[in-house]
Amino acid sequence: MVSEAWTAQECADAWGVKLATWYGYVSRGQAPAPLVDGRTWDADAVRTFPRPGAGRSRAGATPRAEELLAEMAEVAAGIEELRTRQRELLATGKREGLEVLAMARALGISRQTAANWLRDA
Repeated sequence: MVSEAWTAQECADAWGVKLATWYGYVSRGQAPAPLVDGRTWDADAVRTFPRPGAGRSRAGATPRAEELLAEMAEVAAGIEELRTRQRELLATGKREGLEVLAMARALGISRQTAANWLRDA
């Protein structure tokens, strides 16, 4: 028994997507099928259906999942700082006449990456 029926727009709004995206999900079987009238959806089915795509909502994420996501963001920021420092050291090494291969090995990057960074500098 359906307790509440939603329009396609209500479903799209609930998932935080555009109407066209919602219809795309439905056509590919990545969302619940419409009710027998073909124009509405069971709201509970939409709420509980595992949403596809990289943009999935984290609305149902546990506190631990939120902690993990925050830690991941922190690590990503730290990695970016380290990459910046690697580039700085590479440029300094070039000015001081060090070989690209030796610098790449010391920095833990490929020779190609070192060469690209030097070219982009």
